[in-house]
Amino acid sequence: MDINWYPGHMARAKRMLSEQLSRVDVVIELCDARLPLSSRNPDLLRLTARKKRVLLLGKSDLADDRATEAWLKSFRREGLLCAAVDMNRQAKKALPLIEDAARETVERAAQRGIKKTVRAMVVGVPNTGKSTFINRLHGTPIAKVGDMPGVTRSNQWVKISPFLELMDSPGLLWPRLDDPIAARRLCYIAAIGDQAVDIAMLAIQLLEDMIAAAPGAVAERFKIRDLSLRGPALLDAVCAGRGFLMKGGVPDLDRACKTVLDEYRGGKLGRITLEMPPKEQKHDDDSQEA
Repeated sequence: MDINWYPGHMARAKRMLSEQLSRVDVVIELCDARLPLSSRNPDLLRLTARKKRVLLLGKSDLADDRATEAWLKSFRREGLLCAAVDMNRQAKKALPLIEDAARETVERAAQRGIKKTVRAMVVGVPNTGKSTFINRLHGTPIAKVGDMPGVTRSNQWVKISPFLELMDSPGLLWPRLDDPIAARRLCYIAAIGDQAVDIAMLAIQLLEDMIAAAPGAVAERFKIRDLSLRGPALLDAVCAGRGFLMKGGVPDLDRACKTVLDEYRGGKLGRITLEMPPKEQKHDDDSQEA
């Protein structure tokens, strides 16, 4: 499935982010806990390599707990300060991590008799919950929130406390999505707009990925009796199972595609993680071979 989506505001976002980096003490990166690998932008990792960083696995309420714990262990082995966060209820879990990341800078300022105001930049690919995170910490809806990419188009500084300011930056994708699997999975979570892809193919591939990760949830939600089905036959099975039929019993494929995507994105199938850490995945494969 070809994906070609890098609108002009992405280039502007990268330029603005680069310009602001010298003004921040800490970079807070948000990824999606359901796709902790695909939802991390390698360009962001390179741009922010010299900054103290905190990694938050957002939307953790939609991800499998055991998978999330495996990812946290993997990231911590890399030396990252990280936490899994349900942005609507647990945003403040990030505060101790931010404090830890900024500790050295704050202590140096204190030695000069300065009470340092920590400035942190919130970054990530589109639709990972950056604005929601800032709003929850601030206590009011000060940053624009949307469930589609491209809502935040400019940098916004938000004062969280007398000594902490956050900058909400536009979601940033990389210009060339060379990994087709990562690109496809970004479409699953609407980090790339639906207009950029073949929706039928996307829904089919999402169904196949969900069957691999959580077959029981897919069978129950969509009333699919034969989980060995692949390709267009899967959409036909969704139409039959959920009663998405038009006049003459013709499958309503458009409705099926929309339902599959909307219900995955909204967590209607339960807590599903589609990626595991490389070492964890290898361990699982070895166990299955045994």
